[in-house]
Amino acid sequence: MVLVQFGFTQESIAELLEEYNDNSVPYISVEELKQEQDHFILDAREKPEFLISHLKGAIHVGYDRFDMDRITILIPNKDQRIVVYCSIGIRSEDIAEKLLKEGYTNVYNLFGGIFEWKNNNNAIFDLQNEETEKIHAFSESWGKWLLKGEKVYD
Repeated sequence: MVLVQFGFTQESIAELLEEYNDNSVPYISVEELKQEQDHFILDAREKPEFLISHLKGAIHVGYDRFDMDRITILIPNKDQRIVVYCSIGIRSEDIAEKLLKEGYTNVYNLFGGIFEWKNNNNAIFDLQNEETEKIHAFSESWGKWLLKGEKVYD
């Protein structure tokens, strides 16, 4: 009942992304990202989510307080490959759109976000750069899409 109330009647992450995203940013799959070498990975989740766990080497940029000036200093080459992720891939599309508007040309949204990353048995890391099973699941409603790992809520 709660899922219907919040509009989460989709049966897959793909359907969820189809409903909430504009497809304005190309997706990169978990498998494609695993094969990539030369890229920046930006975490568009909020700080409490990032502090629990994140993809190895990810840079926290947040969502509510995203700062483009920080990005232009950190990544001056507008052709540099950038992959943005969040829990599932909705907030990350918004941040990736901002990067594209700023002139970045090689920007991707991680399909299914950190949830899909973990669901495919890939490692995530805590602040001490040690592997962890804990993932901030954002909310009970969104947490249903995280099938592996230990869900953490505020």
